[in-house]
Amino acid sequence: MTLSHSPLHDLSVTALAAELRQQRVSATEVAQHFLARSHAHQHLGAYVALNEEATLAQARAADARLAAGTAGPLEGVPIAHKDIFVTRDFPTTAGSKMLVGYQSPFDATVVSRLAQAGAVTLGKLNCDEFAMGSANENSAVAPVGFNAPAPVRNPWDTTRVPGGSSGGSAVAVAARLAPAVTGTDTGGSIRQPASFCGITGIKPTYGRASRYGMIAYASSLDQAGPMARSAEDCALLLSAMCGPDLDRDSTSIDLPAENFSARLNDSLEGLRIGIPAEFFGEGLAADVRAAVDAALKEYEKLGAKLVPISLPRTELSIPVYYIIAPAEASSNLSRFDGVKFGHRAQNFTDLEDMYKKTRAEGFGDEVKRRIMTGAYVLSHGYYDAYYLQAQKIRRMIADDFQQAFQQCDVIAGPVAPSVAWKLGEHSSDPLADYLADIFTLPASLAGLPGMSVPVGFGEGQMPVGMQLIGNYFQEARLLNAAHCLQQATDFHLRQPEGF
Repeated sequence: MTLSHSPLHDLSVTALAAELRQQRVSATEVAQHFLARSHAHQHLGAYVALNEEATLAQARAADARLAAGTAGPLEGVPIAHKDIFVTRDFPTTAGSKMLVGYQSPFDATVVSRLAQAGAVTLGKLNCDEFAMGSANENSAVAPVGFNAPAPVRNPWDTTRVPGGSSGGSAVAVAARLAPAVTGTDTGGSIRQPASFCGITGIKPTYGRASRYGMIAYASSLDQAGPMARSAEDCALLLSAMCGPDLDRDSTSIDLPAENFSARLNDSLEGLRIGIPAEFFGEGLAADVRAAVDAALKEYEKLGAKLVPISLPRTELSIPVYYIIAPAEASSNLSRFDGVKFGHRAQNFTDLEDMYKKTRAEGFGDEVKRRIMTGAYVLSHGYYDAYYLQAQKIRRMIADDFQQAFQQCDVIAGPVAPSVAWKLGEHSSDPLADYLADIFTLPASLAGLPGMSVPVGFGEGQMPVGMQLIGNYFQEARLLNAAHCLQQATDFHLRQPEGF
């Protein structure tokens, strides 16, 4: 079979699915093409595991279904998964020495649902250790083609970070190493790397996508979502990923799967877009503001109305998040003690010594920092002063959004205060990484859906993303707003030179 027009890696998920359905190209050819690209661009450090035999077996099975006329909506489309989702055919490390060599006996629900829709798994993608980071510099696992751990590099400028913790995922899409990927977002880890790498990513409402088989960082915040080049592609992927999983995930919401593509082309006439004053104040880089302002003017041309709003507790989201998330992490990561699975220290004197040495050897500095912070805020005498107060303010942050949504339909603003920074720039100041999450944390704390849409370029010709936030279960509205903007602009189609 031969493809009639663009190179395979230039096709969107939607276009690739159509080519496969019409049998102008085979799933096996597509898989081989992307595997070859993954090897050719190993220097980016995006992949941490490939299993070509398993990938090609899945592709051949997809070809058989395509030939038989029983194809799913994503039949034969390659997808790669953040290494935080457990997978039967690929090792799972969560970017940590603690899990090197671990092979899961089952697939995460998100992985299995995409497979049921026909997607073919290319491999596992690099991420910050246990999804803790804003730059993808915290991975303790060697990427494919490397002999030692290495940071993921942004394809727009390989001296810069891709964002985190889903940095490997964002880079794979931006560099055309995969047409679509999965990511996870605890405090902005889909939206921020999508912004830094010039792609589209969406975090659905908390509970929309099952957390079963997703290695936990902070259970009340973690949420899976798709990353691809366009809102149209993300809608297709999200439709396959979401749906209730009540037997296996107690936080799963009992809402039927939705066709998020159905309303993509609805008119934006009369759409009220809330502009929070707190997102456009001191600390926002001028180049980021200029790109976001230009996108907002484009929305006005499309018939939307800009409405000034306030989210008064935005600044409090950083201390609140960095109390609640580490507290939950300290609890979730207590299971990694060397007893049942994962790394175990070789030399120890007794059980307590084994615990201490295993965790000291297995966890990286950032994970240890968050575990210690979490243990402290949950300890006797500090629980009421820190954790309980943080939960109260979290409720107030969610209330602020509900007040705002009485005045608007969608909230828009920057994803991050700046474009991607240089590798190592924040290595001696972890707080600088934390502060970069100021605009993404509020929606995460409230459990709201949010997405990043490419809207231009800033300093060093680095991508800038605009964040769209919707009310609960309003993913279709967000995707509609993003798609209409992408029909009027071409930033989501641009790609880094050499890829």
